[in-house]
Amino acid sequence: HVQLVESGGGSVQAGGSLRLSCAVSGYTSSCNYVAWLRQAPGKERERVASVDSDGSTTYADSVKGRFTISRDNAKASLYLQMNSLKPEDTAMYTCAAVPLCPVSTLSPAGYTWWGQGTQVTVS
Repeated sequence: HVQLVESGGGSVQAGGSLRLSCAVSGYTSSCNYVAWLRQAPGKERERVASVDSDGSTTYADSVKGRFTISRDNAKASLYLQMNSLKPEDTAMYTCAAVPLCPVSTLSPAGYTWWGQGTQVTVS
């Protein structure tokens, strides 16, 4: 039974920083693609950042240069460092994973496992 549990969300002023964490349990294969996605009220869910098994990363244009995704396979954890936060970054952030590698592109509907989400509010 695979579980993803996020932590680290909260409220911050514009220009501030937050670090999200996602602890993964129940999945031991090294072949996996993990990502952070977000959804704001009234908007579609979008992929913020992703990292493949080989460490290659992708970012949404709106967060490039401000957000950094990383993974620690030894700790079975995924992180999202968010700097220079803007009010438009306000959303529910969720980590997600799929047991595939490599992955060239993946829609939000393509992920197998999801966390419960953590709220990020920027004012």
